[in-house]
Order: sequence, then C-alpha cells, then structure tokens
Amino acid sequence: MKVLILILYFAVMIGIGIYCRHTATNVSGFVLGGRTVGPWLTAFAYGTSYFSAVVFVGYAGQFGWKYGVASTWIGIGNALIGSLLAWVVLGRRTRIMTQHLDSATMPQFFGRRFQSRGLKIGASAIIFIFLIPYTASLYNGLSRLFGMAFHIDYAVCIVLMAALTAVYVIAGGYMATAINDFIQGIVMLVGIVVIIAAVLLSKGGFLAALDALARVPQEGAAPGVFASFFGPDPLNLFFVIVLTSLGTWGLPQMVQKFYAIKSENAIHKGVIISTLFALVVAGGSYFLGGFGRLFSDQIDIAAGGYDSIIPTMLSGLSPALIALVVILVLSASMSTLSSLVMASSSTLVMDFLHETCAKKMNEARQLFMIRILIVVFIAISAVIALLQYKSAVTFIAQLMGISWGALAGAFLAPFLYALYWKRTTGAACWACFGFGTLLMLGNMLFRASYPAILQSPINCGAVAMLAGLLIVPAVSLLTKKPDAALVSDCFACYDRVAIVPQKMALEEESATSKQ
Repeated sequence: MKVLILILYFAVMIGIGIYCRHTATNVSGFVLGGRTVGPWLTAFAYGTSYFSAVVFVGYAGQFGWKYGVASTWIGIGNALIGSLLAWVVLGRRTRIMTQHLDSATMPQFFGRRFQSRGLKIGASAIIFIFLIPYTASLYNGLSRLFGMAFHIDYAVCIVLMAALTAVYVIAGGYMATAINDFIQGIVMLVGIVVIIAAVLLSKGGFLAALDALARVPQEGAAPGVFASFFGPDPLNLFFVIVLTSLGTWGLPQMVQKFYAIKSENAIHKGVIISTLFALVVAGGSYFLGGFGRLFSDQIDIAAGGYDSIIPTMLSGLSPALIALVVILVLSASMSTLSSLVMASSSTLVMDFLHETCAKKMNEARQLFMIRILIVVFIAISAVIALLQYKSAVTFIAQLMGISWGALAGAFLAPFLYALYWKRTTGAACWACFGFGTLLMLGNMLFRASYPAILQSPINCGAVAMLAGLLIVPAVSLLTKKPDAALVSDCFACYDRVAIVPQKMALEEESATSKQ
C-alpha cells in the first residue's frame, strides 16, 4: 500500500511536468511562468519553498528539544514576519520594479538597479556558492524516515528524489514547479494536522501531554520550563525566530516568487494564503517538536543527533500514517529542491555565464543551458549528500548551517533599501555582500575566536541580517550619491497612474465640493 501511494504520487508529479512543458518555451516562461501565476499557486510555491525536511525533521526536532512548546513561537514568527510582512513589504514593489527593469533574478535586479555589472556577477557568485550546500541539506532527514517506512537504503532515496525532481522541473519549468508545489502544499497541510493529532493522542491528548512535559526536569531551570510561554532560553529563541523569519526577505529563491505574481488581486489573496499556510505547517512542525522530550526514553541525542527526534516520535504510528509522513517530507523536500535548483541554474546562466564567457548566448541557448545546469546542480547536491552520509564529512554540514545566514545577510538589506530608498548606493550593496558572507565564513572557520553569543551559526546569521539594515544606510550616506537620472528612471514605475475601483483607493475631496 505504501509503495503504491508513492508510485501514484511520483506519477502525478511527472505528469504535471509534461503537461506544463508548453509554458516553458522561452526564458521568461521557464523561469517566471510568464509572470502570470495566480495567488494560490504563488502563495503555495512561497510556502513550500520556505519549509522543507530541514524544518520538519531537523529544526523542529532540535529547537523543540531545546525550547519545549515555546518553539512554536518560531513557527508564528515564520508566519507573521517571514510570510505576512514579507508579502506586504516586498510583494508589490518587487513585482513592479523587477518588471520595469526586466529582471528575472536577484543578481539581474542589482545589476540593473545600480547599473553595475560587477554587482550582478558578485551576487550570482554568492548565490552559486551558498545555495549548493543548502540544496544538499534537503536530503537530510529522509534517510531515517525511509528506513523506518520502507527499509530502503538512503542512497536509493537520494537518487530517486533527485531524478524525479529533475524530470518535472526540466519539462515544465516554473509553472510545473508551482502546480506541484500546490499539490505538495496540500499534502503538507493535511499531513501535519493529522500527525500532530496522532502523536498527542498517543500521549493521552493535548492536556495530558502538556502536563507530562511540564514535569520534565531541566538542570538549572525552573520546574515546568519546557511547557512555559518562552521556554528555558528566550534570547537564543529570539535569534532563531529572526534567522528563520526575517531571512526569507533576502533569499533569492523566496523573493523570486514575487517576480511572477499575476496581479494586484493575487497579492492580496497571496498574503492571506501564505500566512495561514506558514502558521499551520511551520507552527505545527515546531509545536510537534516541542513534545520531543516526552519520548526521551527512546531517543539518544548523543548517538543519533537531533535529526532522530521527529522520526522516533513518529515510529509508533500506524503504517498508513507513516506513509503520510513520508509523502509529507518528500513533498517538503522536493518543492524546496525544485525552487533552489531553478534559482541556482537561472542565476548562473543569465547573470554569470552570459555576463562573462558567453555574452553572445541567445535566448534558446540560455534556456538549454538552464536545463542542463538544473541536472548538474541536482547531481552535485545529491553527491554532497551521499558524501556526508557515507563519510561523515562534518565541514559540509557546517557549511549547510551557515548558507541561510550568509545569503540573507548579504542580500536582505540591499534588496529592501533598493526597492524603497533612492539614496541607496552600489557601494553599500558591496559592503553588505562582504560583511554577510565573510561573517558567516568566519563563523565556520574561526568559530572559537568569536564572542560566545556569535559562535552559534544561527545567532551569527541573525546578527548578519540585522547589521545589514544599519550598514546599507550608513555606507550609502558616506558614499557618492547615485546618478539622479538612473534613480529617477528606476522609481518612475511606482508613479505611473493606474485606474482602480474606489474601494481600493479613496478619492480626494475637491475644493469645489467643500464649498
């Protein structure tokens, strides 16, 4: 039964890829779906790219163990800051200015917004370096679940997931990815609700489980701390919320979703849909992880690591529910994997190769190279995941941990200010690029030399993002003003007059009507 469900699931994914191949005949159609993607597809594409197996298996287990039910605040932060505010602050302006500048990727945006070929190439290099290890991390967590459900070797899981993702992304491009994300998102929504209910019922229900969690002792902390409002370590919990919530504002694969929005109406609906999706999926995942210590008699953190917590919690479920868990984690991983490889390949072709060694590459050639590089990136990420699993190469795991902080630390502030502030300079972008990436690389290579609070990659990544919000305005004010004509042209797109229903914009009262 479990195998049959998997086969059906994979058949649907591939079928959608083949069905959408007519939308992927040019670069705009392949990368952005022709900028005609509606609110439901865009919102689900945003949410499923946001939450992968790393969140459900890794982060939910780790932070649930550390902070108890207070880890639910991470999911709430993801919903309110990482989804709702991201759509409100970035959604409309990103769609308008990127279309005006004819940019399909984040490096293209920086290059055209500041008329800087160097910024374009620099941003593409950062994305290439830090998205690959992040992509490899998506396979983590699948090994234990597949072993528990099907007794299949981890290597087979990796190859299967990589091959199937490659097929539907290459065939149908962004539109196939968006439709598959919608289906995968529904699986994630249903799955997380059912699984939470099943796990809590196995412990006597919510109130009984919460009471049992309040009795779990923690050395040096007040009794009941794991069932408390803010948990045993509010400061580090805050840094986790910042990294995992504010970080989406600067991740290329997340911001790119706004490029493809169809209309104003799609933005209004997308805000609500993506926020509710994040609240259920992320809030539910961290809430579930918060009860991990109730299974401490079955978990050996020293031997299995934090990734063993969630699989152990689920191991006692019925075969049908375990099959649902596997489909949930596969959905989360494949949706994020497709988004990452799309961002990596399009960036490398359009912003690096086309700007350096292949300047005469036409659109058909670009589309062909993007498809080729999707295969290459998926293959590289699969090999890295296999190496980590077979050889226990620790530095790869460390690099995965800092990739989110490095990308968001480099891009969040420059992108945000470039959309809103005319005084933003190219020099400020370079300063933020350098600070974010070097701070995180330093954390990986010289962690022991960092202050205690910055030795955690999570805390360090959060500081990189927050510091960027100060670095960009400071450097912009200290450097030469950008060309007035260039800035005027970039921001002219916001001033175009559009006729809308009065319910969308109140009419100003004329002087005559006042008399």
